[in-house]
Amino acid sequence: MRIESDIKLDYKDVLMRPKRSTLTSRKEVDLVREFTFPNAGGEGADPKAYGWKGVPIVAANMDTVGTFEMAKALAQHRMLTCVSKHYDGDVWAHKLNGYGIWKNREQRLANEKDWKYDRDSDNWQNRIYEHISPSIGIKYDPNKTDDIDYLNNITWNFYHTRFVCIDAANGYTARFCDFIKRVREEHPALIIIAGNVVTGEMTEEIILSGADIVKVGIGSGSVCTTRVQTGVGYPQFSAVVECADAAHGVGGYIMADGGCTCAGDVAKAFGGGADFVMLGGMLAGHTECEGQEEEIDGKKYKTFYGMSSETAMKKHNGGVASYRSSEGKTVRVEHRGLVKKTLESILGGLRSTCTYIGARRLKDMPKCATFVRVSQQSNEVFGKNSQ
Repeated sequence: MRIESDIKLDYKDVLMRPKRSTLTSRKEVDLVREFTFPNAGGEGADPKAYGWKGVPIVAANMDTVGTFEMAKALAQHRMLTCVSKHYDGDVWAHKLNGYGIWKNREQRLANEKDWKYDRDSDNWQNRIYEHISPSIGIKYDPNKTDDIDYLNNITWNFYHTRFVCIDAANGYTARFCDFIKRVREEHPALIIIAGNVVTGEMTEEIILSGADIVKVGIGSGSVCTTRVQTGVGYPQFSAVVECADAAHGVGGYIMADGGCTCAGDVAKAFGGGADFVMLGGMLAGHTECEGQEEEIDGKKYKTFYGMSSETAMKKHNGGVASYRSSEGKTVRVEHRGLVKKTLESILGGLRSTCTYIGARRLKDMPKCATFVRVSQQSNEVFGKNSQ
């Protein structure tokens, strides 16, 4: 047993100090980033051919948030959506209206030269594959249909798929990195997102195993109860800072996953070194989300649940196995309308942050940010939700 005595911090424990800025308007701030990835394409590949350009905010791969409707909405803002792993190929075909789909090898080869794929098009349909990622678990069984088979099916039928999100609640298991290596070997061109972890040494190992982006966060999500149920976790802001330092040291990137409750938290994640920020609860309850709808006392609500909750396990596995427990919860979220306004609020907050700290580009936020520890975030004399 050992105890680490240095204090670890969450987003609620810090604020960014304002600095002199030459920016005269929020319009001058560039939130688009362009990435080249350390492993995508394989050894000797042209990094630019396997890069990505967009606003690095990501919808979480949860049943209710990681939907195709959400992907279409986020694509219009050049953001990414990791869609739920529980969509099969037929659902992909239906939701994407047949865009980029071939029913067999001959049809695909015949149409491949004629289908114009424009990464920079203003039409979301022409660039949807830049902003959508299938998600998979780490189930591998050569004798049964497994997650590798699922990925093979998606990448075959949706030829321009750029990303894959390999998702495991516990990224510290021995087979996790072995699975990443297998995916990298079979799909050298894909940009691999993998997690979740919260420490620098495991971040490095995941990148060295073939991933490009490491998801960082354990127990910090709004519908996650891992910390309560297991006593395991790590304060999210410190996890972001430490894992970003480790990832950048080996040429990789991190995606802060969980813990953001407002636009200011998203800004703190980027300021702390996150390259991407994944959002679940902040995007829940919108029209683009799935989930049961209810009306209570004249107000509309949508169900939002964690992917380790009893609700999720009943839906996908028939119930909670006797050897495990639920590590998520199910909540009702008041219906929030179209996600567009929420996205604009987040982007507006980020631009404002940049003007306060003197960052012309989102990429510059870590070098411009100075954090101070605080005991209070805001004045709530009239409540958090006062208008």
